[in-house]
Amino acid sequence: MKFRRLIGAWMLALLLVPALVHAAQVTATLDRNSVQLGDTVTLNLRVEGAGDDVQMPDLRVLGQDFEILGTSQNSSLSVINGKATSSLTFGVALRPKHVGTLRIPALNVAGQLTEPLQLEVGAAAPNAAAATGKDVFLEARVDPARGYVGQQLSYVLRLYYATSISSGALNTPRVDGVELNQIGSDINYDTERGDRNYHVLERRYALIPQRAGHIEIPAADFQGEAIDPTDPNSFFGASATVSASSPAVSIDVQPAPADWGNTAWLPARELSLSLEGWPNPQQPVRVGQPLNLTMKLQATGLSFEALPALSLPALDGATVYPDKPVTGTRQDGQWLVGRRQQAFAVVPERAGTLTIPATTVKWWNVLTDRTEMATIPEHSLTVLPAAGVATAPPSAPAAASSAGKVDTATAAMPSTWRWIALASIGLWLFSAMAWWLWRRRRVMSSINSPVERPSSRQAQLAFLAAARGGDPTTQVRCLLAWARTERPLIQHLGGLAAALDDPRQQAAIAALQERHYAGGTPGPDTGGMLAEAFKRGFAWRAEDAGEPGSDLPPLYPFKLH
Repeated sequence: MKFRRLIGAWMLALLLVPALVHAAQVTATLDRNSVQLGDTVTLNLRVEGAGDDVQMPDLRVLGQDFEILGTSQNSSLSVINGKATSSLTFGVALRPKHVGTLRIPALNVAGQLTEPLQLEVGAAAPNAAAATGKDVFLEARVDPARGYVGQQLSYVLRLYYATSISSGALNTPRVDGVELNQIGSDINYDTERGDRNYHVLERRYALIPQRAGHIEIPAADFQGEAIDPTDPNSFFGASATVSASSPAVSIDVQPAPADWGNTAWLPARELSLSLEGWPNPQQPVRVGQPLNLTMKLQATGLSFEALPALSLPALDGATVYPDKPVTGTRQDGQWLVGRRQQAFAVVPERAGTLTIPATTVKWWNVLTDRTEMATIPEHSLTVLPAAGVATAPPSAPAAASSAGKVDTATAAMPSTWRWIALASIGLWLFSAMAWWLWRRRRVMSSINSPVERPSSRQAQLAFLAAARGGDPTTQVRCLLAWARTERPLIQHLGGLAAALDDPRQQAAIAALQERHYAGGTPGPDTGGMLAEAFKRGFAWRAEDAGEPGSDLPPLYPFKLH
């Protein structure tokens, strides 16, 4: 009987192993950290690696401080390098019941406990209370009201209506020097303002300023049709035109610090850098056996287009083969989360110590308003000879010398294995060279294809037309678009300047950067000078001419001391 129980417990443990290995990862976030009394806040519960049986958690513990206005559920599936990953997000619309610092306790989601959260709730704004006498009114808010060029801000529109709206259109304001893109779908809920109930339509945008200075965001407008169900002359109720406008809001945008340098400007709320795939310390690393490493860069408040390309430096004693990069931008409440992922095959070429230098990314923390560094530390590995390659014991020569003769059969064995190892390495190098030549020919043929030439010419003409204009934002966009027809991986002006060999073109880019990011005043013939510098095309560096895509700025390797 005891034996059967032991077998049963053992089988149950085996059944539980997959569940433990694939345990879901759960995170809880609020779309805002501070609200006014009467506003709503969305609690997002994200479950990574979720199955179909995940249920909405018990929310009764929130009833003391919040009204639960509604819930939603959104699932997604992504495939990266052939591996499918799923995620499930529960959205909970909450309205605070009182002013103060409210605490959202840990919630049990998919068998995991979330981290507790805090929400600051202030008194309702006076202008909001004054608007409550209207049937329809519109509010606008930017968070934060101060920022940097390239930093993502949150722009929110809320339409309040106490009548039945049959149709309508909410028009987003258009602002020069600002990118404004909607995040997610509209959110609908009910709220109370001045002892009156309202339906609310909330729309969120990612606002990214492209120039420094004081930027005024004009009023947003709503035009619609409202139904009056009390009209006795209409069976269905008469409709009347209703409209509302939000107050204009403004933001103060600062340029990048003057001493930032030529590295990519990365104003983010959070940034992480990692390198995964290191072998187990007990697992030997041998010559010719590739190490599969994956570098990951993720930033909150930036899209993936703003992030630099990922790379490893040239290694002494190994060859690095990069795979195709994986990129993407997702939405986490009101913030963009951009990521880059790059896989590398690192093939050791000789026995000994292989050192992969430290890699770092400099970024600007917009929450603490200071420079920070994300670093992958230096890593060293011991590389053993290729499998089957024998080495003579150190005492063998001394023993042979003392004996006055050499065992020829014993001496021939290491020599034979040495030739076999050299032949294997030579065959591998031949295969690698053949693959490299095939890839080079394929890339060069795609670059030299006549299909790409009209696109490059059209982009050049578009830039020359923009260069003679006075808008530096348009000039930057057209110049980068033209450069990417010849160097598809160019990301920003710093990378373009580093890939050029003409001091005049580099100086023209520096002047354009100053006008674009620092708000410099254009001279009397600034556009003509810019067009003159590039009218004959790009003067690429000689080392870049034969390596398409090598003009991307890599990360910044250094040795830690």
